[in-house]
Amino acid sequence: MQGSKYDAIIIGAGIIGNCIAFEMAKKSYKTLSVDKLGGSGFGSTSGSCAIVRAHYSTRDGVALAYEGFKFWRNWADYLELSDVEGLAKYHETGSLLLKTKGHDWNKVKKHYDDVGVRYKVLGAQETKALLPCINLKQFWPVTRPEEDEHFFDANDGEIEGSILCPEGGYMSDPRLSTFDVERAARAKGAEFKFNAEVGAIRKTDGRVIGITLKDGMQIDAPIVINASGPHSFIINRMAGVEEKMNIKTRALRHEVAITPSPAGFDFEKNGVHVSDGDCGVYFRPETGNSILIGSEDPTCDKREWVDNPDEFNRHTTDNQWKAQVYRCGRRIDDLPVPNEKRGIVDLYDVADDWIPIYDKSDLGGFYMAVGTSGNQYKNGPVVGMIMTELIDQCEKHGRNHDEDPVHFKLPETTIEINIAFFSRKREINRNSSFSVNG
Repeated sequence: MQGSKYDAIIIGAGIIGNCIAFEMAKKSYKTLSVDKLGGSGFGSTSGSCAIVRAHYSTRDGVALAYEGFKFWRNWADYLELSDVEGLAKYHETGSLLLKTKGHDWNKVKKHYDDVGVRYKVLGAQETKALLPCINLKQFWPVTRPEEDEHFFDANDGEIEGSILCPEGGYMSDPRLSTFDVERAARAKGAEFKFNAEVGAIRKTDGRVIGITLKDGMQIDAPIVINASGPHSFIINRMAGVEEKMNIKTRALRHEVAITPSPAGFDFEKNGVHVSDGDCGVYFRPETGNSILIGSEDPTCDKREWVDNPDEFNRHTTDNQWKAQVYRCGRRIDDLPVPNEKRGIVDLYDVADDWIPIYDKSDLGGFYMAVGTSGNQYKNGPVVGMIMTELIDQCEKHGRNHDEDPVHFKLPETTIEINIAFFSRKREINRNSSFSVNG
């Protein structure tokens, strides 16, 4: 491959990078995806909970997520593959947002109305009928079990109900789904190179001209796209673009716990995805009649930022595992607490305001799809389209996105998105939840 030249090099073969490769290949770009690991989705994508839900803190976040529903629900159609055996599966469980003080659910409901999201407002009894193992006691504010002697003591009153988005759910296997997109991209002519670590971003006269791998191999392209997940800040520093970015990214260690379903209730078959701001957790069904429990990043939980994304503790920790399981145990009656911890530990690529950066940079030809903050898996297909449109407009039509922002009409909802909403130059968006909810 020495001396090979491509139209675009994509750094990172996670769900975001592969969807970009797929969409660019459909527009006849000759692309090469490089990843330091051994295959698609081997990085932080493999640790994703792969939840597909629409509730975000901003209208643009809701619009992107709801647009993506179509692609996950019709996965084989999106991929345009003739051989669809063995593809990842979408489980349409429904997505339940509890009406709690931990979520500005009224704002979410307004965004749903603006975007056209299908939803149903449920009262307390309807919520319990949908999920019989749930109780609606109030525990706000979120605390930690090792610090609060009254941790399991409920407040007076009850959560009034929830908002159900029936089209929500999760993908069965995030790594497999990412490999699915690789297959689809290869079928359109995209190429992939694994076990290939980037050592340098080469540039001249204010433009990128390619990359050099750690083994010394040079690969040329006039476009390079950073989709490297938790390594995004490292790649941005290689390119020399981070200093002029108003919004930056860094890696955050995150844990997910897994517990059995309560006796007498098949959560894998009958459960739904639940976002519970009152207890500071989200949870969804998992294989083996289990429940996967993630944190919604309450302020009482210390955030563990990681300077080296290749070196971090990949094992669950007693205190955080218990915090997430016990919080879920306050919401789900008779939740078993196993003696042996099960869980997943990986990294989020977190932007300063937990809203992603989908943008050009101050280096000509260098683009970024970064800062995905643990909440953008569901937006992969849409991000592929947005980034392709942005690159088309800037590279083929000479548009200055910083001065004349590119807009993109979402094909399913027909909502027009101003891609500058995701600009590296934006101010901190105070409407953000500053959490995995985006």
